[in-house]
Amino acid sequence: MLVPQKPVGSLLGVLPVRDDLRALEGYHSPQVDVRVRLNTNESPFPPPVEWRDALAAELSRVEWHRYPDRTADGLREAIAAWHGVSPEMVFAANGSNEVLQTILLTYAGAGRTVATFEPTYQMHAQIARVVGSTVVEGDRNDDFTLDPAEAERVVTASRPSVTFLTSPNNPTGLVEPADRVEQLLDLDAGLVVADEAYAQFADWSALTLVDDDRPLVVTRTFSKTWSMAGVRLGYAIGPTWFVRELEKVVLPYHLDTAKQIAGRLALRYVDDMNDRVRQIVSERERLSEALAAMPIDVTPSGANFILFRPQTIAGRELWQRLLDHSVLVRDCSGWPRLADCLRVTIGTVDENDAFLDALREILV
Repeated sequence: MLVPQKPVGSLLGVLPVRDDLRALEGYHSPQVDVRVRLNTNESPFPPPVEWRDALAAELSRVEWHRYPDRTADGLREAIAAWHGVSPEMVFAANGSNEVLQTILLTYAGAGRTVATFEPTYQMHAQIARVVGSTVVEGDRNDDFTLDPAEAERVVTASRPSVTFLTSPNNPTGLVEPADRVEQLLDLDAGLVVADEAYAQFADWSALTLVDDDRPLVVTRTFSKTWSMAGVRLGYAIGPTWFVRELEKVVLPYHLDTAKQIAGRLALRYVDDMNDRVRQIVSERERLSEALAAMPIDVTPSGANFILFRPQTIAGRELWQRLLDHSVLVRDCSGWPRLADCLRVTIGTVDENDAFLDALREILV
């Protein structure tokens, strides 16, 4: 006797997810139609035309019926040559988020603890919880710096398997000092992951500390300084033993041929990248000075964005009034420890002027 089957749609919302995922929310960055978009930390400049032409030429010769290079040797060799390390110290994936996910699948998971210091990049804790880890959150000071005593307290109490330190930190923009990274290594904080998505905008990098004798990893992305957010390509540089373990966990052929070509070709245009970085840093300093001249508290930034808090108006209200001027920034005011804070991405000169003009009209 045939039993009537329920429509597939009737099962939606009925099948339970894991108990530990029920309270989680996804990562959100609202997008609305505006004239000036300064909320997602993208580069305001496209890659060089020469890169586009070289990419199109190589893509036209790809044998698309064949799988990509499983180990991405050409891309890893190019990244390694740029940083002065061996290719065996490089792991590449689909954006720095997949790099972070692979790290946590390998070194964290159920029964293990991941440490973060809040406020910081939300995806560290999000991915850690998704893979089943316990997340321990340390608190930063009121000025968003990390007190050495707090770092020691968190590590000593929780004995994490993985500890994240973001530099420059997102969303605050602060650059972590070298002695904070070294302190975590001395404290035996598990695998220390220095997330450096914005490192080229800063004046210091933890890459100088990476070697085979330290459990230290630096993660980077092509999305920001390389103007390749649409490609979704990131990488990690760490000890050779670390990379070998990640290669056991990542899915086969995870990095497609187009990404590998795009990243390898981008590294031919380092001078173009450095020029874009100089322009953005110059504009960042101009915006910081202009914001400080208004009734606004400004957090020093080593990234391509600035975190700020208005003194005379609620952060959410200012966000809405900027939106009324067709200027979109990131509203951080509802995030823990960031009451009334907004974050603005550094754009072109014209975009930055439009942002400042709107601010002056609203606040001054």
